[in-house]
Amino acid sequence: MRRLFWLTVGATAGVVAVRKVTRTAQAFTPAGLASSAGGIGDSIRYFADQVRAGMVEREAELRDALGIGGDNADGRGPGSHDLPADEAADLIQRPSAPRSSRRSST
Repeated sequence: MRRLFWLTVGATAGVVAVRKVTRTAQAFTPAGLASSAGGIGDSIRYFADQVRAGMVEREAELRDALGIGGDNADGRGPGSHDLPADEAADLIQRPSAPRSSRRSST
């Protein structure tokens, strides 16, 4: 009876070990690596898209604040500077600082 118990324990341990080794080996095959890297690639792509969107938004804010680029919202052409002196000085001294919101020209 004791031998049968130890035979069963040994067989169970062997099956568990073989399944774990097989699962670990599968993770390091090209297909296993590709499936685990797929989530990382999506995350990197999402991050890059968010950075690009932030860059475009910030560039638009700077162009609007400095009055360069295309036509302004009120129809005036490029080069029409309607930025108050204190805001222009702040923009020059701290160009990467966050701004509260885009100003609407009135």
